[in-house]
Amino acid sequence: MSCNSWDEWVGMDRLMKHSQENIIKQQALDKKAGVDKNTKSGRSAHAKPKSSADTKVDKEEAKNTAPRGKKRKADSSIEKDNLSAEKLVKIQIPPNLKKLLVDDWEFVTQQNKLVKLPRSPSVDDILTKYLEYRSKKDGMMVDATGEILNGLRCYFDKALPVILLYKKEHQQYGEAVSDNVSPSSIYGAEHLLRLFVKLPELLTYVKIEEETLIRMQQKLQDFLK
Repeated sequence: MSCNSWDEWVGMDRLMKHSQENIIKQQALDKKAGVDKNTKSGRSAHAKPKSSADTKVDKEEAKNTAPRGKKRKADSSIEKDNLSAEKLVKIQIPPNLKKLLVDDWEFVTQQNKLVKLPRSPSVDDILTKYLEYRSKKDGMMVDATGEILNGLRCYFDKALPVILLYKKEHQQYGEAVSDNVSPSSIYGAEHLLRLFVKLPELLTYVKIEEETLIRMQQKLQDFLK
């Protein structure tokens, strides 16, 4: 999978239209599961208390991204078309990583504590280390794994500013990422996890054979473990 073919695989306008409404679902589920509010490292220390204006923005953002009955009906035909693919691609995120997702959401949206950039290890570092691990374990049989990891990197770089950032993170993104710097070299595990939440939906737009999708799912699951 090459980065240049990413836009051919996934139409960006369709991606934005059909993925934004699911972000609020994940947030609601995560918050319901409960969060640990203890201070963690890697967050900006100069967080400001949430004002009434911030609260209003959060509510408005939730309102704008929440699924609506009419929209669900309008998209029902698309969902039916993607039903088989959704059944094939199921990524189970381990409980400890789910907890990190919950904490991440709480820090950014409720406490205004953004991740400090650049992150170490970065997404590039994490993917490279995993490939090295598989190379040592499997010998030279890692070509397929390398292609999948490169695909993950491409997905991350393209999807981050579109569907992986919370509203309060967009200014930070504009300051941290330039034309000659890829997001995967700046952002780390927190944002990579957000991609895994969205992957099953993203892959519904990818034209891949069923057998290939199943193998991909297995490798992605191993990566998370």
